[in-house]
Amino acid sequence: MSGNKAVVYSKPGSVEVRDTAYPDLVLKDGPGVNPLNVGRKCEHGVILKVITTNICGSDQHMVRGRTTAPSGLILGHEITGEVIEVGRDVEFIKKGDLVSVPFNIACGRCRSCKERNTNICLNVNPDRPGSAYGYVDMGGWVGGQSEYVMVPYADFQLLKFHDKEKAMEKILDLTMLSDIFPTGYHGAVSAGVRPGSTVYVAGAGPVGLAAAHSAQLLGAAVVIVGDLNAERLAQAKSFGCETINLRENGDLAGQIDQILGSPEVDSAIDCVGFEAHGHGKGHGEAPATVLNSIMEVTRAGGSLGIPGLYVTGDPGAVDEDSKIGTLKIRFGLGWAKSHTFVTGQTPVMKYNRELMMAIMSGRAQIAKAVNATLISLNEAPKAYQDFDRGVSRKFVIDPHGVVK
Repeated sequence: MSGNKAVVYSKPGSVEVRDTAYPDLVLKDGPGVNPLNVGRKCEHGVILKVITTNICGSDQHMVRGRTTAPSGLILGHEITGEVIEVGRDVEFIKKGDLVSVPFNIACGRCRSCKERNTNICLNVNPDRPGSAYGYVDMGGWVGGQSEYVMVPYADFQLLKFHDKEKAMEKILDLTMLSDIFPTGYHGAVSAGVRPGSTVYVAGAGPVGLAAAHSAQLLGAAVVIVGDLNAERLAQAKSFGCETINLRENGDLAGQIDQILGSPEVDSAIDCVGFEAHGHGKGHGEAPATVLNSIMEVTRAGGSLGIPGLYVTGDPGAVDEDSKIGTLKIRFGLGWAKSHTFVTGQTPVMKYNRELMMAIMSGRAQIAKAVNATLISLNEAPKAYQDFDRGVSRKFVIDPHGVVK
């Protein structure tokens, strides 16, 4: 078989669908590939026919030109697919299997992987621990917003759906297992959400909505979602969240007080990250806003889950410190309140199996919560533009037109 099409980052503000090479079980040179990874043999891997692949807010950071991503980088780290070729060293995954691909690339052999910290695998990225498909400075593993993609370490990484027919009936939910659902869930777990908790979620984008739904699954009594975007807040309200429009009123603590009778919550989750804006009318970008505000409104002894992305290189930042990821955070406030902070990539494999069971049983309705919207591969460039404008949709690409 030959030929492939993929969504490619071309320049700030622009993506294109291009013809590209059909994947092989070796990591070849190309845009963003770490020189130390070129020629890496992957007989432990498989080739997937991509069934669904999602556009993520993390992709949008690159497309906006807010990272050092090179032109020509094939995007996409949220992948669900059918196995069509297996490497010599693959023992348990078979051709025809329908699988979810964790966005973290993990070898299964290093200390981190053996301790279930697959988000910081030590063997897949020569620059630092942790890797992902189609992402800047993550080793150069080719992205999956494409017709076909190579996935290494298949026996260890892939989550198999044992009943393909039933899985396809719920594919818009199951496609969220590669990243967004475990990421939102990890944010809620890291924030210590439990039955009866009061929870504040900063950001009503797809990850924020996934975190809010996850907090509900964990038994939270009240989930409050704050954002500057009224359409996204309406989506949060549609599945039972309280909402705060921070564009209309920047007094977060005061608005929480009106809802709860107290200006503080038990737990808070940052689902915004480094492109945060100030609260209130007329405020521009202020990257430490969310971190400082969630410390303010989280009770003493509470926990802060921070799945929102923060980077070490941001060429479009508002000041020189922010360009290298140095933010003006009121760490003394967090120290004084004995807060616990949990940051970093989500270890998807820690959660994806139990979340799969929640979906298949009907307990979790993640596609509904994030407003999953099916599109073709050729519609991806417009979807990136719509997402950048703030539409409340989670775009799911169906490259082969197989989803009913």
